[in-house]
Amino acid sequence: MSPAFGKCYDPSGATWGIPTFPWRLAPDGLATRRQLRARGLRPGGQPVAAQLMRHARRRKSGVLVAYLYRVDRAKPVRPMTPRKRAALAAAMTARRTCPSCRSDAGYVIPASLGMCVPCAYPDTDVDAPGAGQSGEPRA
Repeated sequence: MSPAFGKCYDPSGATWGIPTFPWRLAPDGLATRRQLRARGLRPGGQPVAAQLMRHARRRKSGVLVAYLYRVDRAKPVRPMTPRKRAALAAAMTARRTCPSCRSDAGYVIPASLGMCVPCAYPDTDVDAPGAGQSGEPRA
């Protein structure tokens, strides 16, 4: 057993304040938000029941944490209303509309460009296959 495993295993919650388990070793009946969502559930206002913890070499804190919720106390996901569906459709349309030429680009406009690719690179023929791959404009 590695030393990192020992730091992450605290089922009583004495060290971290809440029960802590190593990554992928959570007891049955507990799930993360993503796992609840995959089952069509949401936490529904319940407090965090436990946490998963693992060592992360690339983070400053050195630790990755995922909070766990009780599955038996989770509530079903609220259904999508027509108004919410319309609002999401409008938001996606706004993300696909180029602010420069005001046309639907057919994809989400990259934040790095701030406009569609043809507006960002007007000197290149972006519709031609292989255009822009060598870095030179195609004739």
